[in-house]
Amino acid sequence: MPVSSSNDIYYDPYDTDIDSDPYPVWRRMRDEAPLYYNERHDFYAVSRYGDVVDCLSDWDTYRSGRGSILELIKANIELPPGMILFEDPPVHDVHRGILARVFTPKAMDALESKVREFCVRSLDPVVGTGRFDFVKDLGAQMPMRTIGYLLGIPESDQEALRRRGTDLDGRDVASAQAAATGEEFESYIDWRAEHPSDDLMTQLLTAEFEDETGTTRTLTRGEILLYVQLLAGAGNETTTRLIGWTGKVLGEHPDQRRAVAADPSLVPRAIEELLRYEAPSPVQARYVNRDVTHHGHAVPEGSVILLLNGSANRDDRRFPDGDSFDIHRTPDRHLSFGRGIHSCLGAALARLEGRVALEEVLTRFPDWEIDRENAVQARTSTVRGWESLPVLVP
Repeated sequence: MPVSSSNDIYYDPYDTDIDSDPYPVWRRMRDEAPLYYNERHDFYAVSRYGDVVDCLSDWDTYRSGRGSILELIKANIELPPGMILFEDPPVHDVHRGILARVFTPKAMDALESKVREFCVRSLDPVVGTGRFDFVKDLGAQMPMRTIGYLLGIPESDQEALRRRGTDLDGRDVASAQAAATGEEFESYIDWRAEHPSDDLMTQLLTAEFEDETGTTRTLTRGEILLYVQLLAGAGNETTTRLIGWTGKVLGEHPDQRRAVAADPSLVPRAIEELLRYEAPSPVQARYVNRDVTHHGHAVPEGSVILLLNGSANRDDRRFPDGDSFDIHRTPDRHLSFGRGIHSCLGAALARLEGRVALEEVLTRFPDWEIDRENAVQARTSTVRGWESLPVLVP
């Protein structure tokens, strides 16, 4: 099967028209060009579930150490240690191991009451107004507040941090946020060192580990700052997109929305299907570390390959009728949280936030209609979702 079976198959992660609805071209790629090559931007792409899983699972061939974003790999810059998304073993294993010790499902679950309280405070004021915005009224704020709870940042200061770190003018929000909030986070690290507590930041300050040189030590302040910025950036942007897609997809499937409202036990399954159906982070990039072959065609060492997990999540070979949204679908292993050594450490937290947000929305608004004229899709090359998703409610 050819790399590109005809000139009319074109996929470009920077094309906003394609990004609006990439699924038709992804389906054609899966069926006609499972190994795709884009000459303009010089990258390969795989789109079938099996191929994406294989590449995600083989970190030594498909490397993250040069970045996991196409433009970052192409820039060929040296990345600072501690950004585990952009690292390979052995240093990746050391840094991820530290986070895994403190970023546990149990620790995430302990945040549920605070997350729910925030949802209540956000949603109650819009009851009776006839409308609310899934992103601006809830999704843009809740994830950053949750990270603040986790880190031990006083809630009175969290909104200022969110405003300083949020940019919705089309740039990479996670990068903008990391740059804007670095100074503030650094001051909190210093403050927490003098005022230890039962939170993740204190645990990062005191955790002892053996680094890649065999030295037993604690993290430097610079390393802690990178960890905190990573958690704030990655956790905020993708969960915001999940909440936006919750409003969009359930707004377009009223029968399924009403079924969930009538039976709250369906909420976790609905969130899982939302993650499969609209992956907040649908494209992962890797540097090809050795010559490989896909579908009979060579991909040379030094290439960049995109792993289209958003496409894989709709592959009929794995998910029958994959382009259909179905909250009753038998749960299976979607790839929205990745696979292998870079699988998302915050998956439990994202699921908790998505579940609590949907439960609290449905308690107040079991029915809504999307205000399409005022909905605005966000534009970045790394995530898909909504800058604004207003809905009309009874």
